[in-house]
Amino acid sequence: MLVKQLLSMKETSGKPGIAAATIVTIRPDATLAEAARVLCEQRIGAIVVSEDGKTPAGILSERDIVKQLGLKGPEVLSTTINEVMTREVQTCVTGDDAMSVLERMTEGRFRHMPVVDENGHMLGLVSIGDAVSGRLKELSAEKEALTGMIMGS
Repeated sequence: MLVKQLLSMKETSGKPGIAAATIVTIRPDATLAEAARVLCEQRIGAIVVSEDGKTPAGILSERDIVKQLGLKGPEVLSTTINEVMTREVQTCVTGDDAMSVLERMTEGRFRHMPVVDENGHMLGLVSIGDAVSGRLKELSAEKEALTGMIMGS
């Protein structure tokens, strides 16, 4: 399954209150408190940091915020995202294989990856859950095909 197919699967099963094609972004000069509010309101686990809403400059996850709270206490919530975000964002393209994306996420221990076009502009965001769901659908289709071959249908 390709990333393009993962994105199309998301279009039919978006989260309540948020369109599947929506890429939630936040500016790097926003605070961690603002980011936490957006994550909570949108019911998402990570937010792409972007100056223009098109090109990823970084990514910030719930885990990043919790880590900072644990290290520095609640006063860290006034810190700008720019000081904390992951700057080297792993991205993928629509033609990438979902299994390779899943492997990259697992090896890198992250759960969200922006999908970009040839100009580096975001087309969507895939999560490790999206990749796992895609893989399960593939395995189910393979099982049905094999069962059909064995049963002679």
